[in-house]
Amino acid sequence: MRVSEFSTDGLPAQDRFPGWIESVERSLTPSRVHSEQNDFRGWVRTVELDNVQISTMAYSPLIIRRSAQHIRRSDPEAYQVNLILSGQGWTAHAGGEAVISAGEFVLFDTSRPYEGRRICAPDTACGIVVEIPRALLPLPPTMVSPLVGASFSERQGIGAVFLRWLTNLDRHATEFTAADEPSLGSITVELLVAVLSHQLDDAGTTSPESHRRVLRVRVRDYVKQRLSDPNLSPTAIAAAHQISLRHLYQIFDDEDVTLSAWIRHQRLENCRRDLADPRLASRPVHAIASRWGFTDAAHFSRSFRTAYDMPPSVYRKLTLTGQPTQRSTSTVHK
Repeated sequence: MRVSEFSTDGLPAQDRFPGWIESVERSLTPSRVHSEQNDFRGWVRTVELDNVQISTMAYSPLIIRRSAQHIRRSDPEAYQVNLILSGQGWTAHAGGEAVISAGEFVLFDTSRPYEGRRICAPDTACGIVVEIPRALLPLPPTMVSPLVGASFSERQGIGAVFLRWLTNLDRHATEFTAADEPSLGSITVELLVAVLSHQLDDAGTTSPESHRRVLRVRVRDYVKQRLSDPNLSPTAIAAAHQISLRHLYQIFDDEDVTLSAWIRHQRLENCRRDLADPRLASRPVHAIASRWGFTDAAHFSRSFRTAYDMPPSVYRKLTLTGQPTQRSTSTVHK
């Protein structure tokens, strides 16, 4: 997977800010950025998922402005989500102003001017910026427009799910391959849609389809937190969300695989990553399988062979010795 990093560490003071700006503008929409700090420090790490860019960054205090001139010169026609991890800031965008602090996010439209100030200590991550082309979002611009420029909480509910996904994606980016990019990008878009739909729901403007997307994201997050539970089942999931089993199946009707197959795929992928982890080389295969909810070693071995074209023990040997495997991601069987 494409991951790029830049840090001002080790650079002369006069080269730090220009170098940081150059790195940021390679992945994010151009804007005018100014810093009053003579000793600017910062870093940025960008993960690219097809057309979706996710940048985690730290920086000394900044002033940011994207003018009409910038827009005429370059406009990717995208939405930009700024999630605040530490510090605080102020933004003016789409006719409104917002004061933002850690645990909040604000939505920008790159086709509209904005300005803001961010205050943060550069020794810790200040925030995450997600840039997604508007065309990828299955919500009409007229529906999203009221949310542009407003701040929202990421401390609980679906906002917290979105933040957890982004931080984990940044933390484990090097564990994925280029083949994983499309699915990871799709999940990121789906989570953002769920976050925005939830905000629209609070305003009473969501459609039944938006409700379904939000519930689907919540179910998936619930499942991912409980993959180690061998008793995890569609019946248990439906009960936990206070919906009928039929309703649970309906929210996954337009997916390529059944809910049960998706759960199995998630478990197998976690097993695959553990088997390829040198730190877990001494852990028995059956223990790894059990960790992710497989109670029958023979059943796990058959499922793994079907998904990856080889037994788990062979996959582990090949990956730990640096030998190529036929494929690094599984095929999801209905």
